[in-house]
Amino acid sequence: MRKLLQIEGMSCGHCVMHVKSALEGVAGVAKAEVDLVKKSAMVEGEGFDLPALSAAVAEAGYKVVSSLP
Repeated sequence: MRKLLQIEGMSCGHCVMHVKSALEGVAGVAKAEVDLVKKSAMVEGEGFDLPALSAAVAEAGYKVVSSLP
């Protein structure tokens, strides 16, 4: 399972690390690749859902603005 997220609020490398760590802390996420330039994250794994991903990103101080399967 893969999901592409558009994320608002990232502005530096530390932001990327925070978002990556937050996403990889969600149950079922095996890997998250975060791109500062594209303001996106590709999440891979099994059994995770968008509300859990959005909540983790929000807790880190950012916002998921859209997602694609």
